[in-house]
Amino acid sequence: MANIINAIINLVNNPINHLTEYYQGRNRANNAGDALEEYVKDMFSNTFEMAEDERLERISEVFSYLGNNSNPPDAMLKNGDAIEVKKIESFGSALALNSSYPKHTIKSKSSMISKACKEAETWTEKDIIYVIGIVDKHSNNLLHLCMVYGLDYCASEECYSRIKSTIKNGVEDIQGIEFTESKELGHINKVDPLGITYMRIRGMWGICNPLKVFDYIYKRDTTKNFSFMCLINCDKWNSFNNCQELVDLSNLVDTLQIDDVKVKNPDNPAQLINAKLITYYR
Repeated sequence: MANIINAIINLVNNPINHLTEYYQGRNRANNAGDALEEYVKDMFSNTFEMAEDERLERISEVFSYLGNNSNPPDAMLKNGDAIEVKKIESFGSALALNSSYPKHTIKSKSSMISKACKEAETWTEKDIIYVIGIVDKHSNNLLHLCMVYGLDYCASEECYSRIKSTIKNGVEDIQGIEFTESKELGHINKVDPLGITYMRIRGMWGICNPLKVFDYIYKRDTTKNFSFMCLINCDKWNSFNNCQELVDLSNLVDTLQIDDVKVKNPDNPAQLINAKLITYYR
């Protein structure tokens, strides 16, 4: 079963900076965003340099679901974690999540996920990995890659759903309008006296990128062409059976490092969580 440890090992062993050039040359992507998603598939399935038919077969063995931009997540590992991929163009940029609020974990009963995702395998809840790539808008080079778990990055669902429900309930209390349920926050009909105007209400969520959120434990070396940062809480780290492979690789590769750190609990910053900080550069 593939996991985030495999992905890190494969990233170190297969250095690719020119994402668009690499994946366009194999007719797999037309832009940097698509190329980043293909790169993430290759990292988790170790399909770099494979012939396309072999690659597709291997990807189908590793992933139970590959999604689209309309519904989270972007992918799910078979019997493993969910994955959400985001491309940004600067180190200060926030992540645009649109109508989907941040995910501490992802649940099969969520109205935001597709039927295909719900039925991809037997599951009720998965941890979610946010994979953020910073791509230079001029050269399309991958400058930095970051992987963090929603567990360590986002508050629990109740934090966000409470805000959503409060806004929705407030709109419903407005007198003289017709409120309709929708996948968005709501749909208001008959706003005007003729009853011909409607209004859609939708949330547009965003979140600071992990480089800013975790700047108290990690600072990127701006002199390097490419850098990588991954944060895994110790409970999650201890659940994997292949961590020693990554430890052994870090003993061979000088620029790959694993450190013990403490990070703030997203639900209660007064509490600190033990975690592993994995960094790499080239």
